[in-house]
Amino acid sequence: MTNREDITLLFSTRIVRLFAYGFLSVVLALYLAEAGLSAWSIGVLFSLTLAGDAGVSLWLTTSADRLGRRRMLIVGAALMVIAGAVFLSTRNVMLLALAAIIGVISPSGNEIGPFLSIEQASLTQLLPAERRTSVFAWYNVAGSFATALGALSGGWLSQALQAGGWTRFDSYRAVLAGYALAGLVIMLCFFGVSRAVEVPAAPSRRSFFGLHKSRAVVLKLSALFSVDAFAGGLVVQSLVAYWFSIRFGADPGIIGSIFFGANVLAGISALLAVRLAARIGLINTMVFTHIPSNILLILVPLMPTLLLAIAVLLARFSISQMDVPTRQSYTMAVVAPDERSAASGVTTIARSVGASVAPALTGALLGVPALISAPFILAGSLKLIYDLTLWRQFHAVQPPEELR
Repeated sequence: MTNREDITLLFSTRIVRLFAYGFLSVVLALYLAEAGLSAWSIGVLFSLTLAGDAGVSLWLTTSADRLGRRRMLIVGAALMVIAGAVFLSTRNVMLLALAAIIGVISPSGNEIGPFLSIEQASLTQLLPAERRTSVFAWYNVAGSFATALGALSGGWLSQALQAGGWTRFDSYRAVLAGYALAGLVIMLCFFGVSRAVEVPAAPSRRSFFGLHKSRAVVLKLSALFSVDAFAGGLVVQSLVAYWFSIRFGADPGIIGSIFFGANVLAGISALLAVRLAARIGLINTMVFTHIPSNILLILVPLMPTLLLAIAVLLARFSISQMDVPTRQSYTMAVVAPDERSAASGVTTIARSVGASVAPALTGALLGVPALISAPFILAGSLKLIYDLTLWRQFHAVQPPEELR
């Protein structure tokens, strides 16, 4: 198998996976509410999902370079199937919590599990350095468009089934069945990845979670990324969908359409980041596009009508993802090749840990009518603090290609 075939396969699994995440995210909170869970319980369950993902993904990603990237990707896909099957088959809160902790299920519509970290490391190994940011941008575009189509499909499928006589609960279960099936497809695809993605044999070194000489910079980045992720966890897609439902009475189809548009714009913004990064650098692109995005996030709940709230949210998404491919590319650039899976894993896990606490807080806030706007304002404010701190700490630390 050629590098091109491996890259195509990794892009394909990304597309199927993000379609499934978007497909489920629009109805997941609504499904759990129909199953009898309160807003607070839903928030706690989402926190457990993200916390469990952090623990499982930490082991899988920091072991991937040593035990095999392909093997860990297959394990992650199997956990996705298991989580979908359990959520589909029971209303028991304890079983749902167990599946949330051990399995892979996305309440946000965004990446979760070990996939992103290992795929980034694999792509970096398969690509020349000068193409890394561009390919990462297209990798994120593919994911954003897949999430958009998934959100649109999940929302309108459930609404169409309800119009055809299905109960709300059963229409949401149909979406969950699709999620579990997607996990199975992804697992089969990973069996086709070649050994070209694996790390060549290297001398054994003492390491901390797979890190050695890049440990300091990775830990510093991880601390900052966890703050950003905590803020993002306050406004995960499933809870924003729930917010639109309780604030404006929006139907699932409308909510799905909102996130279709949001994720399409997010994908386009990732592409624009490539040219901007070539002009002003990766760190500057990450920070100076994120600041106006977060100001718009604060403004969303202050809008008096559904149309204005949608407009501000879409404006926010049109620039919100420009920091994603640049962040991923920057992290891969400043670490050694045999630390890439571990570095991506540790920073991603830091994000998962940061995000895991937040949904429970949002669930509690959404349960108080006077505080339903608070998650947006708190999230935007924390993200602004993250942006300014990141620039201060890392604007002078340039990746190799920017030093030429």
